[in-house]
Amino acid sequence: MGMVTLKTDNVSRLRDYYEQALGLVAVAEDGPNVILGRAGVPLVGIEQASGLKLPGEGEAGLYHVAILFEQAADLAATVYSAVRHDQTRFVGSSDHLVSEAFYFQDPDNNGIELYIDRDREQWQWGPDGRVAMSTIYLPWDRFLNTHLTEDAVARLRTSPASVGHVHLQVGDVHTAEEFYVDELGFETTTALGTMALFVSAGGYHHHMAMNTWNSTGVGPRRNTLGLGAVDITLPQGEGLGLAEERLKGAGRTVQRTDRGLEVRDPWNTLLVLSEAEVPAGVVSP
Repeated sequence: MGMVTLKTDNVSRLRDYYEQALGLVAVAEDGPNVILGRAGVPLVGIEQASGLKLPGEGEAGLYHVAILFEQAADLAATVYSAVRHDQTRFVGSSDHLVSEAFYFQDPDNNGIELYIDRDREQWQWGPDGRVAMSTIYLPWDRFLNTHLTEDAVARLRTSPASVGHVHLQVGDVHTAEEFYVDELGFETTTALGTMALFVSAGGYHHHMAMNTWNSTGVGPRRNTLGLGAVDITLPQGEGLGLAEERLKGAGRTVQRTDRGLEVRDPWNTLLVLSEAEVPAGVVSP
């Protein structure tokens, strides 16, 4: 997963939150717009969008962007920083069996998950190819008492992180599976009946999720503040071409741009597909 772009009518306020609460730093700037990340990796883009309204709770769009940490101490330091910020809204914390996660809302009401994966050896896969996931209360104070260190707090803005997954609100799971699995090429990793779908590539527990918990039956999104785009990086080589072929075969409108291949899902969420860069000295097959 690449970065998630958010549209806002107050870039400075949202930027301050992600910088001061979550310890992100500017990776690139263009006028009022900014891309924030960790250790040079883009995580969140913030774009000025005047004259738009915030989306309603039941509309399709972003449920949360999930930022993945490599070390439990770095996750604890970011959670500690976030809960101390006066604009933060702590939603809760959960043990999902495959991961441990903390949830927040930013000043524009965009959902944020901060999490760390458990070792892959601890993930349990059933004979049907589905991964076992659950939602169990995670005592946040015990997690911080166990993992928070002064060194992690000191390296808050330099410790690595990435976008682990993106969770969307959609109108129905069946249509989501047709688009994200059959057309885009993800694999289903688990599902909660007709309420939620989790998909991934390469055996991860999930790179994207779609749910109808607040949005059953909703149609395409309006042009609102909030989610602007989701960047997805495909394998170098034939990944982008194969995705384009499947999407066009399904009747989707796709467009090649400087950013990559742009397509909108059935709920008008913009996805930007690009290919992974080949490291210097590596010969492309």
